[in-house]
Amino acid sequence: MKIGASTLAGLHENLEDILGFIESLGLEYAELVHQFPYEKIDSELLESYNLKYSIHSPFMDVNIASLQEKSRLNSISQIKSSIDLANRIDAETVVVHPGLMPFLARPFEDKVYKIANESIKELGDYGKDLGVNAAIENMPTFEGMIYQNLEKLDEFLRENEMFMTLDIGHANHVGYPADEMYFDSIKHIHAHDNFGDDDSHLALGEGSIDLKHIINKFESKNYDGIYIIEVNDEDSIKKSYEYIKKNF
Repeated sequence: MKIGASTLAGLHENLEDILGFIESLGLEYAELVHQFPYEKIDSELLESYNLKYSIHSPFMDVNIASLQEKSRLNSISQIKSSIDLANRIDAETVVVHPGLMPFLARPFEDKVYKIANESIKELGDYGKDLGVNAAIENMPTFEGMIYQNLEKLDEFLRENEMFMTLDIGHANHVGYPADEMYFDSIKHIHAHDNFGDDDSHLALGEGSIDLKHIINKFESKNYDGIYIIEVNDEDSIKKSYEYIKKNF
């Protein structure tokens, strides 16, 4: 298993501190959240750690499904900067959020999805040219978030020879049972726990998700992507890694 942790757990620290902590646990990968406060990342700093990387592209103030063309283009530009960074540091995967549908855009849902799909394809092609996978993440059940439906996302990605980042916690929040979370397009996984009532990013084993069933399913299918522990703090990273070592 390829196991790593997200720097999301250290957003109130220096990047050096959270990367040092991830490395100290013996984890192989770190996922860099490429937005404030880590908007500017020094490639030479990354080389000082015995880690391999994936990147989570910006999602704060970013919407690739925006009906406002200038906002959409700015969002695409920010995500392309993450793909450029991935190319420079030999990271294979950049996680991308599929976009948002604000309240006033609801009457134009078909248009929002059309724009989102065009943006996703543009980012996918941009990544392919640089040898980077733009892996689109499924969303939780929060108002305005599109592509909560795994089947719909998987179908679109397979049609366009692209990949999915399965966020296990998001899928559980939407209501998917453990035996309905496997799709062939999944090449990257965010692992965290919850009780289905919120996207709470608990440590693995602290919620109600049947993580053993999910991970065993992926392992039986020879899943070769990374499991990124995406939790709220360092202690939860440690607990989650201990859970994985104990159960798999």
